[in-house]
Amino acid sequence: MGVDRVAPPRPRDGEAAQVELEAARAVGEALVDEGFRVVTGGLGGVMEAASRGAHASAKYAPGDVVGILPGRDSREANAFVDVAVCTGMGEARNAVVVATADVVVAVGGRAGTLSELALAWKAGRPIVAVDTGTGWAARLAGEPIDDRRPDRVHGPASPREAARIAREAIRRRSRAR
Repeated sequence: MGVDRVAPPRPRDGEAAQVELEAARAVGEALVDEGFRVVTGGLGGVMEAASRGAHASAKYAPGDVVGILPGRDSREANAFVDVAVCTGMGEARNAVVVATADVVVAVGGRAGTLSELALAWKAGRPIVAVDTGTGWAARLAGEPIDDRRPDRVHGPASPREAARIAREAIRRRSRAR
């Protein structure tokens, strides 16, 4: 019996690999640099890293980081969330995250990210996968999610490229309307 490759152990539930945290921080900063507000699920891990990165942008302004929380307690939000939206919806809050976003940028990702990507695809939102080599973002980069749309998930892209692709996708959508 042979081994094709040896993967590092998966993080425990709620944790993210270091490469994902670094990419999320960089993409949060790059998105604010491109004029976006950053909307996440508002908790820890990749969500907190993206929020932290948004605060690091030279273009950051209070209110640029929105956390759509699963519970009813705004104290659950990570320290970098400017606007905490309590939903009391649990994981169903992913639908609110996607509905709030103009474009969805995926970093790594497990089942929660997969649900957001599926919702974004069905809603016609552009999707950009950041290149971390991990999670659903890596699996779906450059691929269509299904046959409902003629396009594909953009990427894999560096965090800075992902923000530029997101900006261009929004421009294209605006011109098409």
